[in-house]
Amino acid sequence: MDIVELQSTDAPRLLPLLHQVHDLHVTHLPTRYRPIARNSEAVGWLADWLARDGVYAFGAIFDDALAGYAVFEIEHKPETVLKHPCTRAMLQHICVDAAYGRQGVARALFEAAKTHLAPMGIRDYGTTYASFNTASAALMASLGFHPTLIYAEYRP
Repeated sequence: MDIVELQSTDAPRLLPLLHQVHDLHVTHLPTRYRPIARNSEAVGWLADWLARDGVYAFGAIFDDALAGYAVFEIEHKPETVLKHPCTRAMLQHICVDAAYGRQGVARALFEAAKTHLAPMGIRDYGTTYASFNTASAALMASLGFHPTLIYAEYRP
C-alpha cells in the first residue's frame, strides 16, 4: 500500500468511495442527507473542496486502486475569554473501500496525515461521526480519538 497526497484532479477517483460512505448516511439520516443525484456535481463539489487552502487529502493505493481516502481541514480557533487558542486538523471525511477493510488502511491514512501536517505545527486532531456509525466510533477510538462533546439535532 502506498499513501499519496490527493489533488483536486483526483476527485473522480474518490466518487465510488464517497458513494459508499454517503449512501450509508442517506440510509440512516434521510432528513439530513440527500442522495447524490448527479455524479458530475459530486465530482465538482469534491474538486472544489480539495482545491481550497487548508484542505489536505490522502489516498491509500493498492495496485493502482484507491482503497481509501481521508480529508482533513485545518481550523484556527482564536483565544477567547473561556478557551485557549487552537489550531487543529479536522478529519472531515474518511472512507475505506469495503474490499480493503481491516487491513490498516484508515490507520495508514491518519499516520500519513500526521507526518505531513506536523511540520506545519499541527498536533491536534478532531473529527465528528454519526451516532449510528459504530464502525466509525470504533475506528476513531482505535486511533486515539476520545469523545469530548455531544452534538444533538432537533428536526421536526
